[in-house]
Amino acid sequence: MRHRVELADNLVVLARLPSGTVPLVYVDPPFNTGRVRSRTGTPALPIGNGHDERPGPDGRPRATIPGAAATFGDAFDDYLAFLEPRLREAHRVLAGDGALYLHLDEREVHYVKILLDRIFGRDCFINEIIWAYDYGGRSRRRWPAKHDTILFYAKDPDHYHFDGDAVDREPYMAPGLVTPEQRERGKRPSDVWWHTIVSPTGREKTGYPTQKPLGVLKRIVAASSRPDDVVLDFFAGSGTTGAAALALGRRFHLVDDNPGALATMARRFAAVPDVEYVGWPPTGAPDAVLPGDERDDGRRPAE
Repeated sequence: MRHRVELADNLVVLARLPSGTVPLVYVDPPFNTGRVRSRTGTPALPIGNGHDERPGPDGRPRATIPGAAATFGDAFDDYLAFLEPRLREAHRVLAGDGALYLHLDEREVHYVKILLDRIFGRDCFINEIIWAYDYGGRSRRRWPAKHDTILFYAKDPDHYHFDGDAVDREPYMAPGLVTPEQRERGKRPSDVWWHTIVSPTGREKTGYPTQKPLGVLKRIVAASSRPDDVVLDFFAGSGTTGAAALALGRRFHLVDDNPGALATMARRFAAVPDVEYVGWPPTGAPDAVLPGDERDDGRRPAE
């Protein structure tokens, strides 16, 4: 199969993968918010659009399908102990010129940066990318939190694939200071990415909690992988990494242990050929889509 989607413990899947074989890993793990995350409703899922986010840890509350796209626990007694073996496996499976992008917010990113420095080596840290947006609550007691952080590490800091010319370009903030040709072409992005979140009522919305914009994932995939490379996301959520890979001619390997995530991905990739589903639908499950989804047209992924 060209693409694979697995319902499984990601640590088990990672342990099976051969060392040094994956060109690009993107992971957006639980943010350790201390809350149960859920999203009701199941809006349209046009292929090539959408977002993604996150399952909970081993032994925590898992997806409850009826009445919601997904529900998962996002609270950890020892967050780093949960992430460390998974990140060590990610380092092992990365190709020699491969890259890891890890997406978090202000709660845990500084601690995870220290952990990644230990696993990869400080010299393998390439960038701290700030994804800035302007939507949501407006606290009156502090500066409103309007950004996430994406840490970019290379397996080998002297030999890794990066193609900044392959990504979308941005308007100049001071267009009067550049030539007309430069204004027309736009500028290459820096390490601060201004990109809106997914509109709560937009076509890109999948109904899965804490989804991430397709545009952010496409930028990562375009810059740090080549055509036909495999992109691995082992906290796959609704499958936005897979949608970005499809849009750019890459293959994807998506892993999640949340049945709500697999249900969302099964709907999302229903029309995509050559997708192998492993462990989905679960044994005894009648459907590969969420119950009550009025857009179910009878299509099912292969077991």
